[in-house]
Amino acid sequence: MTHSAPVACPAIARMAVCDAFHAARAGTSLVSRLYAEAMGDEYPEEVGPYSSCDWSLLGLLVTRLKLRPGQLLVDVGCGTGGVGLWLARALNVRLVGIDLSPFAVSFAATRRTSFNVPENSANFHVATMEATGLATGCAQGVLCIDALGFAANRAQVLSELGRTVAPGGRLILTTVRRDGQDSIDRDSIDAALEVEDVDDRPAEPKMWKKLYDLWISHERELRRELGDRQAANMLREAHRKAPMLAQRHAVLVTLRAR
Repeated sequence: MTHSAPVACPAIARMAVCDAFHAARAGTSLVSRLYAEAMGDEYPEEVGPYSSCDWSLLGLLVTRLKLRPGQLLVDVGCGTGGVGLWLARALNVRLVGIDLSPFAVSFAATRRTSFNVPENSANFHVATMEATGLATGCAQGVLCIDALGFAANRAQVLSELGRTVAPGGRLILTTVRRDGQDSIDRDSIDAALEVEDVDDRPAEPKMWKKLYDLWISHERELRRELGDRQAANMLREAHRKAPMLAQRHAVLVTLRAR
């Protein structure tokens, strides 16, 4: 079952971009193959991530979430659902996945069977990260993997995600350190949340470098399989971000609600 929360007008354009992104990638295995090549043995094939979520991160998420069976995990920016569904099965928890793309949400719902997650244990709906439509304090675990950087308003997103965490629950985010500090604006986080762990991810920049190099070297195939617009977006990202990766310090931040 999928649900949709009201989406504000400024998000409509972003929704169209996200939908085109997921629809194009669903029509070919090329992008997944390039992610697999970049990650090597760390690639979780069943999950099929379009993010930096590798086996090491999955294991770390299990450790940091500390969820008990039957509790609620929210995956914000869930995309096609692989990460959340893998965790829901591994931890025997309920799942709510949220994404801006109706295509991704619909596709994620079809994957429940392949993960052996019951339909009534995993729901997906369309919403923005700034306005999830979730009840206050509803979740024991909230996850945001490689999605915070796409937020139109990071402060609003952090405030909204913190609002949904139950007392004793955890909000877990991938982010980067800048000048020795993680890039989370502490003033934007609910005062009831405190930093519990910050884990370095030294392999993450190397993975992105390999992936961007693969995108550039496979430009012709990407244009053929995805179309010029989607391929151009990927190549623009690769050329813009690759030079900055040598200074990138990726981390996983775990915040706990008091």
